[in-house]
Amino acid sequence: MTQIRHEPVAPTRVQSMATGSEIDAHRHDDHQIVYAGRGVLTVTTGTGTWVAPATRAIWVPGGTVHAHQAHGEVELHLVGLPVGDNPLGLDEPTVLSVGPLLRELLLAYTRPPLDDGPERSRLRAVLLDQLRASPQQPLHLPTPVSPRLRALCGLLRADPADDRTLAVLGRVVGASDRTLSRLFRDELGMTFPQWRTQLRLHHALVLLAEGTPVTTVAHRCGWSSASAFIDVFRRAFGHTPGGYRRRGAG
Repeated sequence: MTQIRHEPVAPTRVQSMATGSEIDAHRHDDHQIVYAGRGVLTVTTGTGTWVAPATRAIWVPGGTVHAHQAHGEVELHLVGLPVGDNPLGLDEPTVLSVGPLLRELLLAYTRPPLDDGPERSRLRAVLLDQLRASPQQPLHLPTPVSPRLRALCGLLRADPADDRTLAVLGRVVGASDRTLSRLFRDELGMTFPQWRTQLRLHHALVLLAEGTPVTTVAHRCGWSSASAFIDVFRRAFGHTPGGYRRRGAG
């Protein structure tokens, strides 16, 4: 069995990650806020994957085994918080919306000098206030447990553009669409169409971070046209894929 690294203290720092690079599975006793000021970062745990572009941050509770992967050139900002300091009251990883003020606070708090002076204490207090007010975002792609659902989700992960119906996919994995619908609700807490849309958005963020043209992203992720993709993307993130690229490059 692979040994999971245990780092009691969650660091507060900024670091660069090249596209495709990874931080292997580890855990902290502390809570941690993970934010990609540039590029896209995925955080994976035993229960699923969270994806965060530059307009999102990920809350990782203390004790959670997690791994990171960079998509595009990532500027990673990490904020460690003692286990008794949980401004969100959350005990599972969560994606949070990052507005302009919270973004600047995260950037400022993670850059040197990392001292304990009064100015930095005030900065921390405002940062925690902004985190409390930050809306939670549904960018979680949960991992299935049952073999048939795992097989179906594996097919779609391999090809997010696969547009076969649940009934057709069910015949491939040996389960009825009714059974699979129930498994999606019970295990993943969402419907099949909701999960597939989440998967496609997740994949789209990764492709955009790697510089793939919007029309190509739409096609490779299963949308019928670039305009259909842009509409879904705007409703999910509040701006167009082009707007996301401009934000992510900052």
